[in-house]
Amino acid sequence: MLIKTYGSAVYGVNAQLITVEVNIDKGIGYQLVGLPDNAIKESAHRISAALKNCGYKMPGKKITVNMAPADLRKEGSAYDLTIAMGILAASEQIKCENLQEYLIMGELSLDGSLQPIKGVLPIAIQARQEGYKGFFLPKQNAKEAAIVNELTVYAIENIKEVIDFFDKGKALTPSYVNTREEFFKSYTNHPYDFSEVKGQENVKRALEIAAAGGHNVLLIGPPGSGKTMLAKRLPSILPPLTLSEALETTKIHSVAGKLGNESSLMTVRPYRNPHHTISGAALVGGGTYPQPGEISLSHNGVLFLDELPEFNRQVLEVLRQPLEDRMVTISRTRFTVTYPSSFMLIASMNPSPSGYFPDDPKNTSSIQEMQRYMNKISGPLLDRFDIHIEVSPVAFDDLSEKRKGESSEAIRDRVIKARELQTIRYNSIEEIHYNSQIGPKQLDDFCGLNEDSKKLLKKAIDKLGLSARAYDRILRVGRTIADLDESEEIVSYHIAEAIQYRSLDRNHWGV
Repeated sequence: MLIKTYGSAVYGVNAQLITVEVNIDKGIGYQLVGLPDNAIKESAHRISAALKNCGYKMPGKKITVNMAPADLRKEGSAYDLTIAMGILAASEQIKCENLQEYLIMGELSLDGSLQPIKGVLPIAIQARQEGYKGFFLPKQNAKEAAIVNELTVYAIENIKEVIDFFDKGKALTPSYVNTREEFFKSYTNHPYDFSEVKGQENVKRALEIAAAGGHNVLLIGPPGSGKTMLAKRLPSILPPLTLSEALETTKIHSVAGKLGNESSLMTVRPYRNPHHTISGAALVGGGTYPQPGEISLSHNGVLFLDELPEFNRQVLEVLRQPLEDRMVTISRTRFTVTYPSSFMLIASMNPSPSGYFPDDPKNTSSIQEMQRYMNKISGPLLDRFDIHIEVSPVAFDDLSEKRKGESSEAIRDRVIKARELQTIRYNSIEEIHYNSQIGPKQLDDFCGLNEDSKKLLKKAIDKLGLSARAYDRILRVGRTIADLDESEEIVSYHIAEAIQYRSLDRNHWGV
């Protein structure tokens, strides 16, 4: 007897329908075809034990299982439940007249219970698009799937529940999540707040500008000056995720298996902080069967690279293209996947190998040592940072101050207003959403300077040793500072402040 059941495979951040055909005929044997990986090939042993422990059995006949389309590679253990239900129906141990109306997925334990799977959100979206009546999946993944409206989601703890539903007509209670209520309940909940930071007002201001314009930031300062503490609080001043951004971000984390059990919708912007020993594949994504890397897990959020010169230079170079295109494409022999990677890059570094500023008495590094240290970061990568800010040690008076600083909420309100101005300004340009994305062609249109501002910028380039690459960056940052002031015109003091945020372009750094 031939029976068809349905599952789904995830490629990139999208899902594709997989038809599992189970045929039982005379003879003995178990044949699994359709490009399955080893985890799927091992499913026969898990299914046999699970069925036996639930009062059923693997039929002693010739069982052929085909996973179509047969030219696409299938991986993982999420098809155990799909195959098991097909075997039970094909061997006529249960009656399943409407089995083809449901999507069924889950990993089986030997006692018949279900283990969580990855990529549930894109699978649920695909199930709704295909018009399936319902989606059976492990209980741990139910909240994640239930955020997809117009799809009936059944949370299953044991295969016996699915069997009883089809064979005995036993009702199951669908899982339900109010997506909007779930989202707005905690979309501004952040574990860290800028009010906890003592001193460093100039750095807070630089991060506010970065958040308002989507600028990448490089923090330069000695050990213990608060670089990591400040970076951790940057997501708390970014505009809250929109519902569509939250769904997009959740899809990526779902595919990577990073959501955790009993999770549904990501409501705050992601913050990723990989160690400097990370490989290029782990950073941008990859593997034999490509998975999202840290830059995609940072999508719509912040990627923080602490101790930037300690990263392998070749690893850092792979960031250049995703920072420009805001997506990364990973190609393999049989298929190509594209992951979104629109993130803010925040990096920190010590100013010298000894850890202290060039003019600090504690600095024991020679000029040659400092040049070698700075040359670990390529010029093209430094070009991607609009803001370089020096983070000085916090003074005792600031540390002992009991009064709290300005809250993240107050700063975020100003950032949101500046972003709203940019949304209106770039409404007619598809590829530009905020100031950091302004290209050379649009600089004259959106970052025009009056005579006083031009004179000041020319003087800065001539007298302070600023490089030519700083010119575009200063204009973009100046545009953001003007937006925070709610000024349509970029005036001289906006340019003056923007010039302060180009530390690495000054002569004493030797770069």
